[in-house]
Amino acid sequence: MKIFSKSFFIAHFIMIVLIILVNIPGQKSVEDSKALLVGIFIIELIYLYKLILKRKNVVALSDIMIIVWSILLLWEIATTQLNLLHPVLVPNPEDVFHVFASQYNMLLLCVASSMELLVIGTFFGIGLGLGLGLPVGWIPRLREIFYPIANVLTPIPPVVYAPYLIALMPTFRSASAVVIFLGIFWPTFLSIIIRVNSIEPHILDSAKVLNVNNKTMIRKILLPYVIPSVISGLKVTMITSVMLLTFAEMMGATRGMGFYIINYTHYANYTNVVAGIILVGIVVTLLNWFINIIQNKAIKWQ
Repeated sequence: MKIFSKSFFIAHFIMIVLIILVNIPGQKSVEDSKALLVGIFIIELIYLYKLILKRKNVVALSDIMIIVWSILLLWEIATTQLNLLHPVLVPNPEDVFHVFASQYNMLLLCVASSMELLVIGTFFGIGLGLGLGLPVGWIPRLREIFYPIANVLTPIPPVVYAPYLIALMPTFRSASAVVIFLGIFWPTFLSIIIRVNSIEPHILDSAKVLNVNNKTMIRKILLPYVIPSVISGLKVTMITSVMLLTFAEMMGATRGMGFYIINYTHYANYTNVVAGIILVGIVVTLLNWFINIIQNKAIKWQ
């Protein structure tokens, strides 16, 4: 597939113009531009890696880079070079990227704290949703009791529980973990019930012929049957988890990515706020990449 397309040259032309402008003093004083230049270099390396080694969606990838470089270029021109925008509400890119260089220790601690909460809430949410959804979906009496309850509770946004959980739980951190858990558990629980209830008839016929009991049916037949759907839905689960995580940390946590953003919002330090938003985007991108690996390894046929 042709790599050096028209889009490729347009993207790199915009990038070169951006680098030149970053190195030219503008009307607004800024922090050291080295962090921004390093960020541009890293983005370019990722772009070239996907373009040359992966060779997937070559034209689309170059078009995406045109958009990325154009946004950075317009941001640089409007803030640093011409100083057209509000100096507090719209910080310049040099200052935002300098946050990553000057506060990397704090940012890494925030990411580690958030990932700990995310893993705990998501693990127990999926685990209990799967473990309880299988028997409830298979045993008619349990299904008749719990399906209507799950159908009512699943659409309720878990964030509405947050104020009560903060008062109920011993710490803000435990309340945040429970918010994430509730947001993952009920949708998983309901989807597993529905999935089990819609199992293909020929599988049921084979089970009846073998005269398997409920325990064997759940462990040997239903569990392998629903696992692919759980894995294929990991991206949606991850997006939900991150949204709940960020909101929960903004409610009263003392560390984490959500706390970092809301804390500096209170001080009107929007340079750090924008850096925190970019950080969340980077973390979500890495999580997406990790989930893609899991899906490609676990469900190769899809």
